[in-house]
Amino acid sequence: MSVEDRPLFTVGSLVRVAAVNPPGHRRTPFYIRGKVGVVERDCGRHRNPEELGYGWSGTPLKRLYRVRFKQSEVWANYSGRESDTIDIDIYEHWLGPVPSTHV
Repeated sequence: MSVEDRPLFTVGSLVRVAAVNPPGHRRTPFYIRGKVGVVERDCGRHRNPEELGYGWSGTPLKRLYRVRFKQSEVWANYSGRESDTIDIDIYEHWLGPVPSTHV
């Protein structure tokens, strides 16, 4: 497996979504940017939809993860159960590690 093929995160890794707002077509929802979640699944490598949206090739391939977030941490006034979650597919270049001391 080449370095490019190796995932940066494994199932159970704490990750933070980049809190940026770059111009143009972006697949990462605005409401999840800056939030911390847990990698639920590695979905493999795929063409980058942020480039495909402009008619480009979408390469090199980007790794996609399913990340689970607590609803109460995503929505300020969430009144549901504390155990409620939302899963969102997010590409690796949007994610950064979170120290275990964050928990």
